[in-house]
Amino acid sequence: MAKIVFGMNLSLDGYVDHQDLPPPDAVLFRHWTEHVHDLTGSIYGRHMYEDMRYWDDDHPDWTREQRDFAAAWRRQPKWVVSRSLKSVGPNATLVADDVEVAIRGLKARLTGEISASGPELAQSLTDMGLIDEYRLYLHPVALGRGKPFFAGPRPPLRLVASERIGGEVIRLTYIPA
Repeated sequence: MAKIVFGMNLSLDGYVDHQDLPPPDAVLFRHWTEHVHDLTGSIYGRHMYEDMRYWDDDHPDWTREQRDFAAAWRRQPKWVVSRSLKSVGPNATLVADDVEVAIRGLKARLTGEISASGPELAQSLTDMGLIDEYRLYLHPVALGRGKPFFAGPRPPLRLVASERIGGEVIRLTYIPA
């Protein structure tokens, strides 16, 4: 049975707006590349998927590290939860109806780790009891505004691990209590 994990970079005050957070240092970027490489697949909400489509096209100014991340991202299967999209890109499947049935089916059929990306999607999956682990990558900044990591009431959680990644980021890992 697969495990669904929701993890994102966020500010100390709980916001996930990637444009306002500092760019990852080399260690954190490598961590994310290895994470994506090891995934069974990813589940995206529409907004997060549209942001991540950046990695579908090669860019001449990319570093080797960016090309490595793009290759890992392109390789993995993706499921995109959206009622408004009519199609999705390579190696992606659109999930427009019966989201709970579809995601429960993925969990039952697959092994390994499936990443859930996007706060609204994660809140829906939390409400369905489908998130197995939450990973908060705390950056030492306060944004004061933006999209919160938890899009709704925070579920009861239990801290199971903490780890420093790179120069300034702390990853906190929680499971439902």
